[in-house]
Amino acid sequence: MTQGAGQDPVERTATLRDFRVPPYARVPVQGNPAEPPAAPADPTLHLGTRPAAYPEPVTFPEPPARPEPPVRPEPTPHPEPVAYAEPPARPEPAAYPESASYPEPTPHPEPAAYRETAAPAAHAAAGHTVAPVAAVPQAAPASPVVTAHAAAPHPGSGYPADFPDGYTPTERDLPVIQRGDTLQVPVTPAAAPAPAPTGDGPGPLFVVGDVHGYLDELVAALRAQGLVDENGGWAAGNARLWFLGDFTDRGPDGIGVIDLVMRLSAEAAAAGGYCKALMGNHELLLIGAKRFGDTPVNSGAGTATFQAAWLLNGGQKHDMDRLQDVHLQWMSRLDAVVSEDDHLLLHSDTTAYLEYGETIEDVNETVHEIIRRNDADEVWDLFRKFTKRFAFRDEGGPQAVQELLGTYGGSRIVHGHSPIPYLLGQVGTEDGEEDSRPAVEGPHVYADGLAIAMDGGVTMAGKLLVVQLPLAD
Repeated sequence: MTQGAGQDPVERTATLRDFRVPPYARVPVQGNPAEPPAAPADPTLHLGTRPAAYPEPVTFPEPPARPEPPVRPEPTPHPEPVAYAEPPARPEPAAYPESASYPEPTPHPEPAAYRETAAPAAHAAAGHTVAPVAAVPQAAPASPVVTAHAAAPHPGSGYPADFPDGYTPTERDLPVIQRGDTLQVPVTPAAAPAPAPTGDGPGPLFVVGDVHGYLDELVAALRAQGLVDENGGWAAGNARLWFLGDFTDRGPDGIGVIDLVMRLSAEAAAAGGYCKALMGNHELLLIGAKRFGDTPVNSGAGTATFQAAWLLNGGQKHDMDRLQDVHLQWMSRLDAVVSEDDHLLLHSDTTAYLEYGETIEDVNETVHEIIRRNDADEVWDLFRKFTKRFAFRDEGGPQAVQELLGTYGGSRIVHGHSPIPYLLGQVGTEDGEEDSRPAVEGPHVYADGLAIAMDGGVTMAGKLLVVQLPLAD
């Protein structure tokens, strides 16, 4: 063994390994005089050299001199070990390219790059058998990353010698199983995004016709306009969306429709847009059936009940079973009339709104007050008037529209309630046979262009309409 600089002379012991021998046990080696015993060591254990500022240790009295140990005979020199043949050189592990030093690390890379390059190379260097893994496309690193050394990593290490671009290792870097490694799920292409707003003003305006419990058709129509993503979440940023009422009855999942509209209202508001809804006659019918049940009301044509009317108009038991207070409170606060971008939005094609106030604010406050008073006859009368239809269809239609526009403002009325096949004189059936399917391709503009009908007749195998306003000419 070569003596290092600054070390004491090496003392040979009877073993094959050289250790530093304490002074009292040293045996003179031929040609080297024996050294005198060293001063007692510091009684306090410490590592390294004591700092200059460290206080001197307490001096203990000199212990009595120990007798010199007898001189031991010179040990027989150990024979030189037998030389063995040089083992064959092991193959060099896969070397990673030399990396230049950069002052700052870059962002974490895709986990797929680690799976393809680091793990197989490291295990192959150790002689392990590595199961074949499908190659994952890896982008070339934009810039090298600072590495501690250029040598290949230990086979048991979880890190490659030269990390990919932007990689920042953690304390434990375990392989990540990607979704594509286990199951391939077909994904429907994302819908086209909603038209981007211009400037800092409000986003584009959309309206939805009567849904009547057809949840799947609603989600498909919203996706087609880029308003929701593939998971049904709001995807339209600051766009504005108005539902024209009639969420339940006749269809398979009316409560599901209400839940979706309530959720989209919160998500749209968080994104800078909004999703709102109007009160339709079926919301009034469902509220009355839940609150009043079989309580008789004065219908004007004899005795009636909300429960019987709800069932006759397509009420679904599973909707009533799932109806909760939060749904009732949400429906009770819906407005009856609103004005957006010079369009007067309301549910029913009737002039009965004029009976409840001379301004939009008066109409909405009156409707809310009737519902709060919780009088069965008053709610029934409100329901009955909002059920009227076809006020804008005949010869007096344009005049009726002008009366509403002159009172509440706007240049066009947009409404639901009356299915377009009825307005056009078509007759559809509920079974949805192909030869009886109504020919509905979009909104129906009528009454000298002053009215836009949005109920596409989804309950008679028509179409659930979601359109952007203003309509393209």
